Amino acid sequence: MTNSGKRFLITILIIALIITAIVLAVKLTAAKEISINEFESQFKSGNIAAISVEGTYSVSIKYVGDKKFGYVCYVGSRATFYDMYNEWKDEAIAANPEFAAPTLAYNNPSSLSTLTSILTPLLMIVVMALLFFWMIRKSGGSTMQAFDFGKTNAQQVKNMKVRFSDVAGADEEKQELQEIVEFLKNPKKFQDIGARIPHGVLLVGPPGTGKTLFAKAVAGEANVPFFSISGSDFVEMFVGVGASRVRDMFDQAKKCMPCIVFIDEIDAVGRQRGAGLGGGNDEREQTLNQLLVQMDGFESNTNIIVMAATNRSDILDPALMRPGRFDRQIYVNIPDVKGREEIFKVHARNKPLATDVNFKSLARLTSGFTGADIENLLNEAAILAARENHKLINMHDISEAIDKVIAGPAKKSRVVTETDKRITAYHESGHAIVARLLKHCDAVHEVSIIPRGMAAGYTITLPETDDSHITKNKLLDTIAMMLGGRAAEQIVIQDISTGASNDIQRASNLARKMVTEWGMSETIGNMYLGASEEVFLGRDYQTQLNYSDDVAAKIDVETKKILDAQYKVALDTITANRDVLDKMVRILFEKETIYEDEVDMLFEGKSVEDILAATANKDKPVVTDILKKREEAAKPAEETTTEVVEQPTEAPAEENKDENKD
Repeated sequence: MTNSGKRFLITILIIALIITAIVLAVKLTAAKEISINEFESQFKSGNIAAISVEGTYSVSIKYVGDKKFGYVCYVGSRATFYDMYNEWKDEAIAANPEFAAPTLAYNNPSSLSTLTSILTPLLMIVVMALLFFWMIRKSGGSTMQAFDFGKTNAQQVKNMKVRFSDVAGADEEKQELQEIVEFLKNPKKFQDIGARIPHGVLLVGPPGTGKTLFAKAVAGEANVPFFSISGSDFVEMFVGVGASRVRDMFDQAKKCMPCIVFIDEIDAVGRQRGAGLGGGNDEREQTLNQLLVQMDGFESNTNIIVMAATNRSDILDPALMRPGRFDRQIYVNIPDVKGREEIFKVHARNKPLATDVNFKSLARLTSGFTGADIENLLNEAAILAARENHKLINMHDISEAIDKVIAGPAKKSRVVTETDKRITAYHESGHAIVARLLKHCDAVHEVSIIPRGMAAGYTITLPETDDSHITKNKLLDTIAMMLGGRAAEQIVIQDISTGASNDIQRASNLARKMVTEWGMSETIGNMYLGASEEVFLGRDYQTQLNYSDDVAAKIDVETKKILDAQYKVALDTITANRDVLDKMVRILFEKETIYEDEVDMLFEGKSVEDILAATANKDKPVVTDILKKREEAAKPAEETTTEVVEQPTEAPAEENKDENKD
């Protein structure tokens, strides 16, 4: 707020204080009311010096010795009070011939009320006018500016500090965007060879992959003005505001060419036209039409690069996606293991790390994490380190942060009954045993009966590699692992609980996708019967299924067949290893949380006492130890593979047949 605005506000406050003081003064000086009987008694006793008839129904009274009229009494009317006064006076004189009657004065009854009726609304008008002018001054000093909703809300940043070095794990995306930077720095280089720079660049990818950060980095590298706005900022309750704001934004951008206009979450304004239910949303469509014209209409804005970000490119209008508007679509994918290692290094720049922190190991154990997830992971590790009064962030802090991000914060203070504890222990042990024994499941990392988030317990499995393709065998083993908890409950407790609700839901979704989308059913075959995972209601509201009711029934049968078969696998696996299940539950009752080492010891045949003694004073294993152990376990398999490759050409074919039979 400017100094003039502050002075204006102070003036209004002073006026309000003065009005308040006047009201309080009037209330404090108000006369005290007395009854008509007391008034008569004091009158006849000679204690009243003067009487003033001011209102229509009231009189003011001044006692003998007082300097002002300090009392008031409400009488019938002015007309009857004069008779009452004379009657009281005659009675007082009859009782006391020396009685001195109080003086009596009549004032104009309408003078005070008229003044009050004029001043009160006038004072309110003055206060409202002062507030109105103050609002106008604050909005910019002009009446038109106070009601100018058509102005854009885009924020302009001229000196963007973000660079490509601040964005890690996406080398190909950087290369695509580097051409935009080169054009903004040296457009003549492209124009001389007849190249046309893309009018628009659409960044598409899952949430948290750094789409907005890429746009900032382009503006920072090119050192050009950067206009940023959200797609929802265009749409208002007033018709025509969105289109007006689009025009105003591009008018401002033309004054700063070359520049970048960045629209975040463009799907809020760029959805397919004609997709509104119940008549549609004309305001959004008008805004989109204006955006289409500004990007590639009769006027050419060649030095304005429009960048946008979305994770729902499937619902954008086709006219927005055509060449000449968003010419280039850059898919920002979830980073691979190398990208995650670089992202860890970027986000760890300003954090004090211990010497045992290994970014390569962390990258291998955070498969599927986006850049935002990794930033949140390191932030949680820093908070945990500060909570424990550590000066440096070590691997134990980061390992605990991984569990917190994946499963939620631990709730050790929650009171758990023995019945719930027993069910949870057998349920999670069932998951762990099936995951440990089935060939294609991910390695078991941690099993716990401590509640985290919404779960009463949890079993965490971590993949060793970033596989883009998932095989049918891995999907089947994963479903069996999901149903392992329910299977353990049925075998041991001879009953089932509601704890398997989420497991059944995830397993059912996976089995249905195997049948309808991935062609992994022998009965259905290689036929796509699924739908888009993200449904756009405006487009898909009346979409009919492209298969018959008979096929739908077959889908249900095939889905149930997969679930039943893998549930039997889980039952057989746990039944065959019932002794390991009971031992694992006993260890969980003692320690509440076990790790990969304890699970391996159980399958090596060691007793519960030996395992508890071996891990009595052992801290939670850090990720580097886990990876080192996995690498050592994988070495013999690698050596065996090498020997097989060196054998003669004829032999392997026969041996492979035997191996496949086994």
